[in-house]
Amino acid sequence: MTGFLIAVLSGTLMSVQGVFNTQVTKTVGMWVSNGWVQFSAFIICLIAWLVTGRNPVGALMKVEPKYLLLGGVIGAGITWTVIKSMAQLGPAKAALLIVIAQLIVAYVIELMGLFGVEKEPFVWRKAIGMGIALIGVAIFQWK
Repeated sequence: MTGFLIAVLSGTLMSVQGVFNTQVTKTVGMWVSNGWVQFSAFIICLIAWLVTGRNPVGALMKVEPKYLLLGGVIGAGITWTVIKSMAQLGPAKAALLIVIAQLIVAYVIELMGLFGVEKEPFVWRKAIGMGIALIGVAIFQWK
């Protein structure tokens, strides 16, 4: 149940953050806004690291494979794409499409066992669930 609640909180925070970032971008531009998001996240992580314990930063050099260290680069891309999609589609449509894309890509990662994730067997129930979600997108877009 805790994981479920954390996931709901994550989705909530992502939607609110997307709206905030889109509004900030209107005033300061894309890259200043994106930079602020990444910088402020760094400051919060630094404070949390100082307060909760100090795992050695040098341990990052032990991470294998090295491409796993691209999370921050991907994070900048996520911020950019969320801002652009919310500005062009509105928060609800953008969030819906973002979540569906996350679901599909996450399932493919599980099916193929990519990036060190344990490989899972194909389950029709999950595929049907994603199909229903895609139908939901179509209904949501319907005018």
